[in-house]
Order: sequence, then structure tokens, then C-alpha cells
Amino acid sequence: MRTTEVLRLAQPRARRFAPGALLGLLSALCAVGLIATSAYLITRAAEMPPILYLNMAIVGVRAFALGRAGFRYAERLASHDAAFRTLATLRVGIYERLVPLAPDGLSGTRRGDLLTRLTADVDELQNLPLRVVQPLLISGAVAATSVVTVWILLPAAGIALLVALVLAALVGTVVNSVVAARSERSIAPLRGAFADEVLDTVVNLDVLTAFDATGSRLAAVETADRRLTRAVLSSAAGSGVATGILSLLAGAASVAALLVGIPALATPGFNGPVLAIIALVPIAVFEVVSSAPLALAALRQVRSSAERVASVVPDTVPTEIPVDGPGVSSRTAEPTGTVIELRGVSATWPQAAAPAIRGVDLSISPGDRILVTGASGSGKTTLAHVLVRFLEFEGSYSLGGVDVRSLPLADVRRVVGLSEQIPYLFDESIRQNLLFARDDASDAELLGVLERVGLSGWVEGRGGLDARVGERGSLVSGGQAQRIALARALLADFPVLVLDEPTANVDADRADALLVDLLAASADPDGRRAVVIISHLPVPDDLVTSRLRLG
Repeated sequence: MRTTEVLRLAQPRARRFAPGALLGLLSALCAVGLIATSAYLITRAAEMPPILYLNMAIVGVRAFALGRAGFRYAERLASHDAAFRTLATLRVGIYERLVPLAPDGLSGTRRGDLLTRLTADVDELQNLPLRVVQPLLISGAVAATSVVTVWILLPAAGIALLVALVLAALVGTVVNSVVAARSERSIAPLRGAFADEVLDTVVNLDVLTAFDATGSRLAAVETADRRLTRAVLSSAAGSGVATGILSLLAGAASVAALLVGIPALATPGFNGPVLAIIALVPIAVFEVVSSAPLALAALRQVRSSAERVASVVPDTVPTEIPVDGPGVSSRTAEPTGTVIELRGVSATWPQAAAPAIRGVDLSISPGDRILVTGASGSGKTTLAHVLVRFLEFEGSYSLGGVDVRSLPLADVRRVVGLSEQIPYLFDESIRQNLLFARDDASDAELLGVLERVGLSGWVEGRGGLDARVGERGSLVSGGQAQRIALARALLADFPVLVLDEPTANVDADRADALLVDLLAASADPDGRRAVVIISHLPVPDDLVTSRLRLG
């Protein structure tokens, strides 16, 4: 995904963007008009004319004051509504592009950094219309209108205001870029690095505490925080310097207006009230224009976030990751006869130099119990990911006699289910963790499947289905997590179930008993469910029907 495409998606369409921009322009013009009308009213009133000559100015002051606040409020509603709606569309679009990559196509991105890209960096993109495009358009329109108006009143003052505005744009932008450009571009990556350090520390706090390594991890978090803080302060310093320069130039423009306006008082048609207008209008104009250098600074941060979002969403899915292509059929394979046939299958992980498995042959029929063994790194998990179509392959893989490449990925995954080595449990109740597999299941069905996996007594002791499992299952043991994952898989009723190292996080003296329980629980009443067990531990012959050794 290109950066320009991300920026284009972050900018609301014209019909949504225009109302907020127009209301913002009216509010800014009312602010300038309020200063000009107030200056005229005060100086004209000092001449003590009949009240009739002041009525229009009095009404104008009230109208501009109300208009500035009213238009500003309406602009906030319209522009933020447009930005938030566009942001929602952008976020959904990014998720849709990431789904085909998950999980194996995202293995090179750290979780904390990925989370920051999908939250903070995407949120930063809302500033494109709010703090970049709209302020620049309004500043340009107000500056042009004010210069023309002052030039009509006194050409020399209009030229002085134009010169001051040009200097403000050039000097303010250059100074802000010199002081803060590098820091502003680094804020988004530093924010991601900080989030990654915090997440890594919190998730692994138990291990860090056990090995007395919390000090070094907290030091790493402090270092990341210090770098981020330094970048933010540098960005703020750049904005402060630019704002100070604009204030000086605003004062200079007012002084210049006085210098050319006072001698012009002898000119017919030019009087004290008009002099007050050309002297005070620059102050109001610069208040509006001061957002321009800040908008350019915001643009650098927005662009940096857009680059980070674009980098995690590639233009093309890696060849190692399967996607539904134009040749995908709408038919669904029925798991009859031979459910799965693999012939000469090889697979490679994204960015890997060599295949993780080569020339694997495997047949899975209804009721089979197949044990896949091999040393660490021999490709056991790779085979599991090929079976559920997380990884692309070379060779032949058919499901129910149909080439899986011609079937939608979702259809394959409705037949072949995976219970991973480290099952993911949501920080929710047991009920919600199970309903994730089948949302229309009743409590009786949930309790029944928990009884099948040997957790009914444990759930009852915890207070029932509403008991929480903690973040990533922190309140349950490794064996209990595997049983909950199996219960979830049984609810989904996969005809083929792949158990990837189900005893990897269980004490050795309980591993055998857990494996027996899992195999017994995974059997369906008619004995047609096939189970593929991936394990590095020995399994009794009577528990399996065949074996496959990798490596």
C-alpha cells in the first residue's frame, strides 16, 4: 500500500469536507470582521457623531461576534464528523487488507508496534483534514481577502500586509522545519517503539520477575519514553518559535500600516476610523494565518504515520500467503471418502530463504488419528498452517477430491480446524471464549462440551460460565487453556482437527493424561472426525492410527 493512497483515503470526499471548510472560513472571516468593525466603531464613536451613523457598526460587531462563535461550533461538528467517518472507513479498509496476511504474513512485525500502527498512527491520520488541509485553505482564503480589502482602503498598507504574510509563511515554515522537522517525523516510530516496550514488559512480567530482570526491562521502557518525550518537546519548541515569529511579524505589519497610514490622513476619503482598521486587521489576520506553519508541522507527523501504516499493508500479498483469487470456486467440498490428500507438498515461510517442509505425503480419512513428530524446526507447525491454509504450498493438496486452491479459504477452514500450541484466550468470561466458535450455542451446550473436555467440575468451582479467564488466559493453567481451546474447536464441529503441540505448556507428569483426554474428547459420536496430533513427545500406539515423521 502506498503512502499517497493512505493519505488519499484519510482525506474526506469533497461533499463531506466542503461544509466544514466553508463554516471554518466564515468563522475566520467573522473574526477578522469583528476586529475591523470594532476598530471602526470605537474610533468613529470618539468623534461623537449622531448615533444613526454608528448603528450599522454596532449591529456588525454583534453579528460578527455571534457568527464567529456560531460558525466555529458548526464547523467543529461538520469537520470532525467528516474526519471520523472517513477514519472509520480507513480503519476498516486497513483491517480488510491485513486479514489475508494474518497470521503468518505479520510475523515480522512486533505486536506492540503493530498495535500502535493500527491505533495511534491511524488516529493521527484524522489530522490531515482537521489540522492540515482545512487550516491551509482557510489561511490562504482569509489572507487573500484581507490583503485585497486593506489594499482597497490604502494600497500601500495592503502591500505591507502582503509582504508581512509572505515573510511569515517563508520564515515560519523554514524555522519550524529546521527546529522540529526531524523530531516530528520520528514521533510516530518512537511512539510505536515505546508501546512495544511497554507491551513486552507487561505481557512477560511474570517471567521477568522470576528471573529478576524487571530492572533492565524498565530501563528499556524509560529509555524509549525519554526518546519520545525529547521528540515531542522538540516539535513543541519548533511550533513555539514559529508562533513567536508570526507574532513579531503581525506587530511589524501593524506598525507598517501606521507608518504609511498616518501621512495618508490628509488624503480625502481616508480618516481616523479607516486608519484604525488597517492597523488592527493584521493582528486578526495573523491569528488565523498562524495555523499555517503548524499545519505543515502536522503534515510531517501525518505523513510519517501514513508511511508506517502503508508499510504494514503491502501492495501485494507475499506469495507464501494464500488469498482467494479470481479462480476460486463457489462450491464446497464435502468431507466424504478421503478427506485430505497431500502429495509432494513443500512450504516456505514469508521472507525465509528455504522451505520449512519438502515433499510431504499425507492422507487423512474419517476417524484417523495421525501423529506428526519431528525435531524442533522440522516443520510440524508449518504443516499445520498449510492444512488450514495459512501458508501457500507447492505440490498437491486436495480436500474431498477437490484442489484446495479452487476453494474459498473460509470453506477450507470450516472443514479443517486448528488448536494452536499457545491457544489465544480473550480477556472475557468462559462463555464468551466459547461462543466465539458458535455464537448461537446455548448454556446447556456449552456446559456439555466443557464436560467432554473434563472441565465441568472446574467451571462449577469457578462460579460458572461467567468466570473470567484473564488477559490471554492468565487465570488458567496451560492444560486448562488447551482444554478450553479444544472445547471451542468441538463447538465449531470441524471434520478435521489439528492439535499443534497440545501438551507443550503442561507439566510432564500430566502431559500423557491430558493427551489421552484430548483425543477421547475430540472423537465425535459417529467416529468420523479425523485428528492430526503434532507432538514432540512419545504417544502410545493405541492412541493413533498412523504416524508421520518430519525432518
